[in-house]
Amino acid sequence: MTTVGEFMTTRLVTMDGSDTLTAAAQEMRDSAIGDVIVTNGDEVVGIVTDRDITVRGVAENMDVDTATLSQIVTQDVVTVTQYDDAVAAADLMRTYGIRRLPVVEDGRLIGLVSLGDLAVEREPQSVLADISADEPNN
Repeated sequence: MTTVGEFMTTRLVTMDGSDTLTAAAQEMRDSAIGDVIVTNGDEVVGIVTDRDITVRGVAENMDVDTATLSQIVTQDVVTVTQYDDAVAAADLMRTYGIRRLPVVEDGRLIGLVSLGDLAVEREPQSVLADISADEPNN
């Protein structure tokens, strides 16, 4: 059995719910990532993706310099542990229609596993794995 901990990323970017959409977008750009985990101390509050900023923020005419992550965050995030089976993690993503799962231990964020991570691990010859393993071009 392959576990989530074998290929999760531990290079995480967390932000507070009071941070602005602009700050999150700049952090995503600078870190070449597509999401930030919104936390309150060590507690995972939710997740904000680049798509969330576009669809829930910009498309709703929010002022990205004053609107906060707490206004667009996806709450009730599905999480896994590092010991969970990778196939089970993929099943969770399929069931809930999500692409990222925070990895927690004793309620504390320790990693993140994405659909791309699973593709690279489970089907390394797939198109998704090839795209996910490549360097960002933006």
